[in-house]
Amino acid sequence: MNSTRRCCAALFLLAVCLLPQRTVLADTKSADVVVYGATPGGFCAAIAAAREGVSVILLEPTSHVGGVNTGGLSFSDSNQTVRSTVMGLFDEWHRRIAADYRSRGVKLPYDVRVKDNSVWTYEPHVAMRVTSAMLKEAGVEVRTNCEFTRVKKQDATIVEIETTTGTFQGKTFVDATYEGDLLAAADVSWTIGREGQAAFGESLAGKRYPKGKMKISGFDDQGKLLPLVTTADPGDEHAGDDRVMVYSFRLCLTSDPANRVPFPKPDNYDPARFEAVRRYAKSGGKSFGIDLYPLPGNKFDGNNSIGGQFSLGLVGACNGWSEGDAQERAEIFEAHRQYTIEFYHFLTTDPSVPQATREKYAALGLCRDEFTETNHWPPQLYVREGRRMQGMHVVSQDDILKNPEKEDPIAVSSFPIDSHDCQRVAFEDGTVADEGTIFPVRMPGRRHGFPYHIPYRSIVPKKGDCDNLLVPVAMSCTHVGISSIRVEPTWMIIGQSAGIAAALAAKEGVKVQDLPYPLLKKQLLEQGQVLELPTLASLPQPSAVVGIPKKSLPGIILDDTDAKLSGDWSRSTNFKPHIEQGYLHDEASGSGESIAKFEVTVSKSGKYYVMMAYSAHPTRAKSVPVEIQNDGKKVKWLVDQTKPLPTSNPFRQIGEVELSADSRTVITIRNEDTDGFVILDALQLLPVLP
Repeated sequence: MNSTRRCCAALFLLAVCLLPQRTVLADTKSADVVVYGATPGGFCAAIAAAREGVSVILLEPTSHVGGVNTGGLSFSDSNQTVRSTVMGLFDEWHRRIAADYRSRGVKLPYDVRVKDNSVWTYEPHVAMRVTSAMLKEAGVEVRTNCEFTRVKKQDATIVEIETTTGTFQGKTFVDATYEGDLLAAADVSWTIGREGQAAFGESLAGKRYPKGKMKISGFDDQGKLLPLVTTADPGDEHAGDDRVMVYSFRLCLTSDPANRVPFPKPDNYDPARFEAVRRYAKSGGKSFGIDLYPLPGNKFDGNNSIGGQFSLGLVGACNGWSEGDAQERAEIFEAHRQYTIEFYHFLTTDPSVPQATREKYAALGLCRDEFTETNHWPPQLYVREGRRMQGMHVVSQDDILKNPEKEDPIAVSSFPIDSHDCQRVAFEDGTVADEGTIFPVRMPGRRHGFPYHIPYRSIVPKKGDCDNLLVPVAMSCTHVGISSIRVEPTWMIIGQSAGIAAALAAKEGVKVQDLPYPLLKKQLLEQGQVLELPTLASLPQPSAVVGIPKKSLPGIILDDTDAKLSGDWSRSTNFKPHIEQGYLHDEASGSGESIAKFEVTVSKSGKYYVMMAYSAHPTRAKSVPVEIQNDGKKVKWLVDQTKPLPTSNPFRQIGEVELSADSRTVITIRNEDTDGFVILDALQLLPVLP
């Protein structure tokens, strides 16, 4: 595989060199450290290196600095980490964002000093202001629109990078691109896509279908795949492939008339493109749309829904981005932009979309005060996964879940293992399924993933590949590994450590593989990095009854333990509160074979409120069938279990029903045609008082 990847790297470099180039300035600049890629990992690497007293140049091949942190991602994923370990420049960056708001009299709904799991949000232009100020104060020379055209090496040492705006020489280089561009051009070993389960013994590798199947055909009348369906041949369940998880834009949206800019119109809208979504909606499916996170300034961060069947991610279209040249990436960028515009148009105009949903999205537009240089459209595509270096140590599932401690740590990572879709499959049985999702793998009973060390060796190439390059973003790991590492807070702290290591290697005149770890550790700690795995507070010990006792609740309570079950159900206690000892779920299979049946006789005839207890979450099913039969009559509801429960009430009302005391009442819950986790906790019947 390595030889294949090296050949691809050479072809990529050749393609770049053959493109029409802008006039190259007769300008050669030198610095101790040259960072290529102004992503969050890149600007943190540059600032950290400069604070070690060396000269630093930060090169960005586009016109945008800050990656997705300043390009639309305004919902800090650090809320799913052990926040006390995500410190250093990441913490300083957030403290300065908070100070920016405070200086203008704006009170944020969180306190950066409190390292809990609250949500930290900000506006893109504020993130850009803080990022620019930190780079300027550190004395980093920032050059944008610097596409490299040639990387010159002597043996295993990079000597200089030639770009469209000049040539840059350095003692140590940092590849901080999302795509791993510099490492590929420098002929460093890399891979892309997904490993098979056998490669690293990863149970989460291979093909995955956690969302279950949609009961729709993925083929048109001629037997061809519908648009947005990528394949009828997903490949062997246990094998790997070259696919990466979906890319999308992080949209900055508002409904404020004073700041709202109408959403762009699609260039060539064809309703047929969304036939799969239309069929899904007509089948009763509700898991499609955009995840919206509230931001300061009366705005929203619009994200691809990891639990949704159809969302902002253009499944399959991102394959080839990392290996493509500038022109090919521009075409993929525009394809994603047009898809996003068309998807919004579908959501707001198509009759198959419920009217309330159409109105919700139609009220939103782009923000007049954001991204003014790009017509208010985010300038950065959310590249969740690109090339991955094959370095001195490959971080895999085992490093995350079983063997977290390392002898050369440079950061502590703790975001859950979490992958978005990789392909959308049409099956001959008349169903369609999204494939590749890994729903967040968290520590039991906690909101974050498993804490583990990022070893220095995982950002260092093999010695024969290159001896003066560090790679903190496209680092050495598996697809399962990058599914945990891939968030900006983690890349920021790894980037900071890479910048410190690059500065020390430059000052000491040593190869990056030979940098003494004790020296690196000392400087990492001086810059505020956390290297010790956290000691977590003990979880409350379960008592004999770990949930809410039935006898403490009014009315008739039907716990999951009272149900007659068929099909596959799994027991859990992860989400609280729950009734009695826990609850059941169907593993989001949507098989239609998981059935729970309750039988009860009410003591008095009359109307009853039907209440349901469940743990609301975006990954839950939005259309859980609940059927009640009594006295020859039948009532059926579809329950949206993503909807939150009322405050201080473990139940939500799902309907009213007339019940007779002379007839047995049968309540049946199924997972037929569901598109997320079906939660079976408890039902409550309360008499409707006259």
